[in-house]
Amino acid sequence: MTLESYEKKRNLSRTPEPSAKVKKTPRQRFVVQEHRATRLHWDFRLELDGVLKSWAVPKGPPVESGIRRLAVQVEDHPVDYITFHGTIPKGNYGAGSVKIWDKGTFRLKTRTDDMYEFWLKGKRLNGRYALVRFKEKNWLIFKTKTQD
Repeated sequence: MTLESYEKKRNLSRTPEPSAKVKKTPRQRFVVQEHRATRLHWDFRLELDGVLKSWAVPKGPPVESGIRRLAVQVEDHPVDYITFHGTIPKGNYGAGSVKIWDKGTFRLKTRTDDMYEFWLKGKRLNGRYALVRFKEKNWLIFKTKTQD
């Protein structure tokens, strides 16, 4: 999942989305974007390795513990996408409206090929969360009960 995949899917001269550039920063930010494309979904993104690691969450990220939601891994997005909102014009990949649903910072606890554990501090999402891969690009995102 590289920025090359991001760039190949888009004609950046026809869409207001940011260009595909790796941008390493010391920050650990996250964003959740409500994306009204062909189907409504929420894009969950973590700023890591100079990109936004990204998952499409069809039913939105859970705000309470005990709820597990499908999160489909998608291509990495450029860090500048963290502030993106607006309309992707018809005829372009991901056409539809994008608005920021939540944003904030996170603290990474564990990261492996198949799992991320982290604390989120946002306006809507707060507490300890996990992303766990169960099949190729399919992950589960959930809020854990432990808040340590």
